[in-house]
Amino acid sequence: QEIYTEIRINASPSIVWDIITDFDNYRKWNPFIREISGIHKEGSEIHVFIKPPNSNGMKFKPRILKYDPENEIKWLGKLWIPRLFDGEHSLIIKKIDEDNVLFIQKERFTGLLVPLFSNMLKNTKSGFQRMNEKLKEEAEKKMG
Repeated sequence: QEIYTEIRINASPSIVWDIITDFDNYRKWNPFIREISGIHKEGSEIHVFIKPPNSNGMKFKPRILKYDPENEIKWLGKLWIPRLFDGEHSLIIKKIDEDNVLFIQKERFTGLLVPLFSNMLKNTKSGFQRMNEKLKEEAEKKMG
């Protein structure tokens, strides 16, 4: 199962990248990923606290699978043990031109428990959409 969202942002790829990699400031602007910390590099473990709408939120420690500056960050999180409920989360910046990007946020879920979490996945999609809107606001504010 996959959640896919996208939004056009009137800002340069570097501005959007700077915002999504500034983990210390997520709490100030991000309504979905409330906290994130760790080292920005492939293979490193990060600490994430997400709060989808209508949820208490959850903490997990995904591993960064891809770190491609101004293009993509991808991580893999596991709930409890591998292959029960795994989520591969991607934040993708597709350059349209110097001052515009398409920001894509998606997550592919696999594992035995995925069918049991369908309501949570609906809340997660709304969380992605809220985050995308706030990212757009932040980035366009910085563009001036």
